[in-house]
Amino acid sequence: MTTSNNLNDKTICITGASSGIGQAIAQHLGSSGAHVFMMGRNRSPMDESADLIRSAGGSADVATFDVADLEALSSWVASAAASTGRLDVMVNNAGFGDVGATIADGDPAMWKAMLETNVLALAVGCQAAIKAMRSTSSQGNIINISSVAALQRESGVYGATKHAVNCINSSLRKELQDEPIRVTSVMPGVFATNFTRNVDRTMVEGIAGMAGITELEFDDDSRLPQHQIDQIQQALAIGIGDVTHIANAVEYIILQPSELNIEEIVIRPQKSLLS
Repeated sequence: MTTSNNLNDKTICITGASSGIGQAIAQHLGSSGAHVFMMGRNRSPMDESADLIRSAGGSADVATFDVADLEALSSWVASAAASTGRLDVMVNNAGFGDVGATIADGDPAMWKAMLETNVLALAVGCQAAIKAMRSTSSQGNIINISSVAALQRESGVYGATKHAVNCINSSLRKELQDEPIRVTSVMPGVFATNFTRNVDRTMVEGIAGMAGITELEFDDDSRLPQHQIDQIQQALAIGIGDVTHIANAVEYIILQPSELNIEEIVIRPQKSLLS
């Protein structure tokens, strides 16, 4: 049996959908006909995404909570499946890190938060999705957003969390190979998203300088406004990818025949700036 060659009426849960990769995936899949359930900590951008999706003829629901709240996460996935009678796709996207930070001078509180979000919440998201897919007899996809840091042995604690994502992914693929649930790890390189939270400020300034931007508008969390991120990406497209390409890759994975499992996919810009 093969899957439908379109996204119409598919139920898709996406964590970390308030910005960056998660937001791009939600908008793309929702605008293509899927019913997307978005969660994140910042409601306003998800409401904007939901409006765009509905105007394109799709359906969208928004929930605001911290993905590290494991009970809320499990309940959210179960509720999404119960409301539509199916769960076709679970995208575990929520995550963050401290790319470039050393272990010798690192912050253990940051490590704990990364492990809780990047590893534990992802594993619970997978578990909740499996339960929902089994209970609704759904042919499903679990898509875990990892990182090219998982390909590097010296990628620090952040990289260690992404190695763990790939380990969970491969373990699940083996566990579920006799069921109609496919599991894929997507490993992006540098893309135009909230990477400024995860990269040393001096490095961000250097990259912006390469794009001809010398005046940066960092907020208190060391984030750049979206218009500056877009400016940097457009000027350095060969080295900083557009998140819509990741959304396209996720759609490709979902639409493959059910007997085919794309276990891993690396997607990165042509030129390496940070990875």
